[in-house]
Amino acid sequence: MPTVREAAFAVFQHFGVDMLFGNPGSTELPMLKAMPFPYVMGLNEAVVVGMADGYARASGKPALVNLHSAAGTGHALGNLFTAFRNNAPIVVTAGQQARSILPYDPFLYNERASEFPRPYVKYSVEPARAEDVPLALIRAFMTALTPPMGPCYVSIPVDDWDRECEMPALPDFSLRTPPHPDGLAKIAAMLDAAENPALVIGTGCANSGGWDAAIALAERCGASVWTAPYNARETFPEDHPQFAGFLPAWRDQIRGLLAPHDAILVAGAPVFTYHVEGSGPHWPAHARLMALSEDPQQLAAMPGGTGVLGDVAHGLAELATRVRERTFAGTRHMLKDPEPAMTAAYVLKRIAALRPEQAIVVEEAPTARGPEHDTLPIIREGGFYSCASGGLGYSLPGAIGVALAQNDKVIAILGDGAAMYTIQGLFAARAENANVSFVILNNAAYAALTGFSGEFGMNFVPGCDLTGLDFVKLAEGHGVEARLADTVEALDEALRWSFAAEGPTLLDLRIA
Repeated sequence: MPTVREAAFAVFQHFGVDMLFGNPGSTELPMLKAMPFPYVMGLNEAVVVGMADGYARASGKPALVNLHSAAGTGHALGNLFTAFRNNAPIVVTAGQQARSILPYDPFLYNERASEFPRPYVKYSVEPARAEDVPLALIRAFMTALTPPMGPCYVSIPVDDWDRECEMPALPDFSLRTPPHPDGLAKIAAMLDAAENPALVIGTGCANSGGWDAAIALAERCGASVWTAPYNARETFPEDHPQFAGFLPAWRDQIRGLLAPHDAILVAGAPVFTYHVEGSGPHWPAHARLMALSEDPQQLAAMPGGTGVLGDVAHGLAELATRVRERTFAGTRHMLKDPEPAMTAAYVLKRIAALRPEQAIVVEEAPTARGPEHDTLPIIREGGFYSCASGGLGYSLPGAIGVALAQNDKVIAILGDGAAMYTIQGLFAARAENANVSFVILNNAAYAALTGFSGEFGMNFVPGCDLTGLDFVKLAEGHGVEARLADTVEALDEALRWSFAAEGPTLLDLRIA
């Protein structure tokens, strides 16, 4: 009979695992014997999960993570929450002490291990017997990959790996479900009846591979296309004449921007994601609202309208064959042309001008999100990744994971405060020779927080001053080449150097 380890490796390979992300500890060592694929090490479990998230979303395959018992799980929880919001298909194995000493509260004991990561995992278990571990892993992979995708967690005692077990049957599977034709017929009829329809596209569209389908539907029915609030993936080519812009996370502003439209289809996003409380209708009172989502929780939270459950890409493609053809008559989102100065807007404009043609942008710079929308258009499928949770510390390691999954240059646009959450990720970038340009927009502050403080009538926020951080030295200390640019004259040279490099580089850009 095979050991649990041998059966687990067979499960991993069946589901397409080709690397393990982790930070090893004593309770995980038996898992690592004769491991059949590379080990990608992060110096902190938040880095580990962030890399796995980026890899899973960019590769389309599940990512395997190994965490060190309770302490490692605790370090990982912030980015595990982000992975849940990002719909990243990750399977986490976490070490546990030997079963025979669990009654004695041993060192490193993860008490009630399956409860620790909840509710931000889709499935969590510590199997009752060692023999049950392979079946638990199969269930974890199947659950992680079933839309809406997300992380799963299996706690495995250290003495389970060498136990014998039966080799489980490895399933063949197809996990995507098309929307019901009757629901699509209702949406098509409402779009056909509209004078000025709009599409609001969210992360779920990219998760299902719906880029081309969204373009086809928009062009067929002549709809304006908006990006949903706080979107974490590319939605629609932002240089397309029908691209209207980005919806904010404020109810009254959403209502105002959508006011010209009499039919609104939200595809792959909640209706809607808000950041502050608001009042009044959630969309213009005269408009009919529809939603297409693979996530039943998004539809359950809808404040009215018509919801249809199913694969977003399939639904959009089917709608493109059903709706009547007409000419677009709206207005497009116009890019801005900021004056030369060391501002976020101008830096992002120069990144747009100098980036390699197929470069992928990974972003975590909250203060710069508005200027990014105005100056750095995302124009390719798979060209943008960000964080859906709002928690900092994702995109630096996430960019490494994306680079491990794709051959194209990755440009990680990071705020200084955001970068410091997982700065240890630079060590992994160097170790893996990840082809990432880490671009730090260094304004020496948590500027997003000070800017938001006006919502609460505050003039001063403590704890936001980040003066004194030297990212060139931080990068060099992790083995990554770096340069500083604090003038317009130095900016283009620094960007060209970084974008031409094969491997990780960092730019410390001092902006106003």
